[in-house]
Amino acid sequence: MGNWWKQPIILVCVCILCISPAVAQKKNELRVATYNIRYDTPKDSLNAWSHRKDNVKALIMYHNFDIVGTQEALARQLKDLGEMLEYAYFDGGQNDGLSIGGHVSIFFKRDRFKQLDSGVFWLNETPNKRGKGWDATNRNRACLWVKFHDVNTEKIFFLFNVHFDYDGVIARTESAKLMVQKIKEIAGKVPVICTGDFNAIPKHEPIQIMQTILNDAYAVTIMPPYGPVGTYNGFKFDASLKGRIDYIFVSDHFSVLKYATLTDSKNQRYPSDHLPVVVDLLLE
Repeated sequence: MGNWWKQPIILVCVCILCISPAVAQKKNELRVATYNIRYDTPKDSLNAWSHRKDNVKALIMYHNFDIVGTQEALARQLKDLGEMLEYAYFDGGQNDGLSIGGHVSIFFKRDRFKQLDSGVFWLNETPNKRGKGWDATNRNRACLWVKFHDVNTEKIFFLFNVHFDYDGVIARTESAKLMVQKIKEIAGKVPVICTGDFNAIPKHEPIQIMQTILNDAYAVTIMPPYGPVGTYNGFKFDASLKGRIDYIFVSDHFSVLKYATLTDSKNQRYPSDHLPVVVDLLLE
């Protein structure tokens, strides 16, 4: 009876010892997402941007993405998302005059990352010039890249974000070849993350080409993948979600701790016609 008062103190000490390593580990982890945010068009009716922009912002902030590569969002949508004060974004100037649906951008936590370098190249036969490539139909397609310095870990890495053509079979294959070439040319031996909507499923040639230099996070995650396999929902709450066309690729420098396809919705409406994919990474 004389020592009963010591137990609460012992319990508190144990809790501190258990929590501290987890906090330290979290600081070194990197949460990266890819998210095709359907472009703003009135024809989407109740799924138009004005009805879902707050849900997109809430999703990004709630899941605490460190970096998210977005596809399709127009300049006015990026401006809306830029209201998330924790984040800065890079669009490479490629939104000016770009055909609807082809935009790509990179959002990142402004306090954690420093943008050391950046650039844009176009998915065509002359990647330094804006324009459609190969058998692409109605959209210019671009890839953005940023060289980041992570203040938390003092590590440096590149992130590439891309949106492959929907119609052009040859364009998707040749775009993958160009991506491999450019990643080698720009990043060299520095760690690389690549996010994007590739408009191709895993067995198709563009994805096989990407995996000649990078790992598909879905295939190498330590914790089994969470959520549905498919990433395109078409704004249909009962969609089958079988086709995986949105990807996060990483170089061998990264361990993929977790992988998830998020099915967040409100009133049975998705914030976009694609589901976001998110991974927790550790840069060795």
